[in-house]
Amino acid sequence: MQHGASPSSRHGTIMAIATKKVALAYSGGLDTSAIVPWLIEHHDCEVIAVVADVGQGDGELRGIREKARQSGASECHILDLKQEFIERYAFALVQSGASYENGYLLGTAIARPIIAKGVVEVALARGADTLAHGCTGKGNDQVRFETVFAALAPHLKVIAPWRLWNLRSREQLLDYIHSRNIPCSATVEKIYSRDANLWHISHEGGNLEDPWNAPSADMWMITEDPQNAPEHAEEVLLEYEEGRPRKVNGEALQASELVARLNQIAGRHGVGRVDLVENRLVGIKSRGCYETPGGTLITAGLAGLTEIALDRDTLHYRQQMSLRFAELIYSGQWFTPLRRSMSRCFEDMAKPLTGEVVISLHRGTCTVIKRRSESSLYSEHFATFGEDSVYDQADAAGFIRLFSLPSRIQALKHSGGIGS
Repeated sequence: MQHGASPSSRHGTIMAIATKKVALAYSGGLDTSAIVPWLIEHHDCEVIAVVADVGQGDGELRGIREKARQSGASECHILDLKQEFIERYAFALVQSGASYENGYLLGTAIARPIIAKGVVEVALARGADTLAHGCTGKGNDQVRFETVFAALAPHLKVIAPWRLWNLRSREQLLDYIHSRNIPCSATVEKIYSRDANLWHISHEGGNLEDPWNAPSADMWMITEDPQNAPEHAEEVLLEYEEGRPRKVNGEALQASELVARLNQIAGRHGVGRVDLVENRLVGIKSRGCYETPGGTLITAGLAGLTEIALDRDTLHYRQQMSLRFAELIYSGQWFTPLRRSMSRCFEDMAKPLTGEVVISLHRGTCTVIKRRSESSLYSEHFATFGEDSVYDQADAAGFIRLFSLPSRIQALKHSGGIGS
């Protein structure tokens, strides 16, 4: 492609969607900086940039409104969604106990529904007829965004430039925006693809694409190297109300403030790192490294509370449901009847989960060491190895005989001890 040329479709000339006004999920990064002028050039439309503040940090938001306008956007709406994101989405995830595959606390996936909802709400308020996003055609996020779009605004058209244009490299994207004098801090030397919000930071690409490469020490951003973490453990007291954390060391905090506080505490002890080769929704495996320090602490604390406050059958069924719930969130199916029904069930299961937990943090480990609740089903009188008046150990013999009866009958049948 010649310097400054407009990208065409990799399948030929782009068939422009008839559109007058597009609401774009805008981050201010390299991709969306190129998408704004691309939409204007290829669809002759007005572009409204929609920025969702889900706690990615001031560094990513600084000057973003001016950047969007210099890129060609007619408007830029910055939505402060931090509190809603944590309270209604992340804490709903916590209540369920869900994680994807080997411990991924779904930091990117749980943020996509509220971001996409924000884009839809701005689009409807400003009279846009089309929605757009900067997700690639190989990842999960395209599905997550467009599934929400379909659920909340099925009448609006959707444009996904990465599935249309022929810009295939970082160098081509930079060349494209520089030729149009669009400001962008991105460079060719960028190593990792990152996604940040208040719940987590993800790292993909670069040397991580080879699963035999260990993550470099300078990749991690909000968690200390466990080897360099404080020598002595730190204990944290968390208080929960119906499965949602409300206090840290006795101090009541709003949801977003609570997670930010715990990110700092757990992060300095190197807690919350996950290195995972996962199964993407689109059918390929990918490797991601995730930092979720506060979320790891919160999740561990609630797990400790469930141990004493939920009966066996409820706890085990909750674990089964959690697996399916994680798949729904990972797949972007937040605004579905099944997800809503499951959330109501988890909320009901969480009613006994009010209490206190003490967690010890030490060089990458996060261990529950104390737990108490007025809903506790644990009884020292029953559990003691000492003498008690509530449990006759002789009763166990009859229980074991009845519990093992199917095995006994099967063994007798095979040995000829009972009739065929």
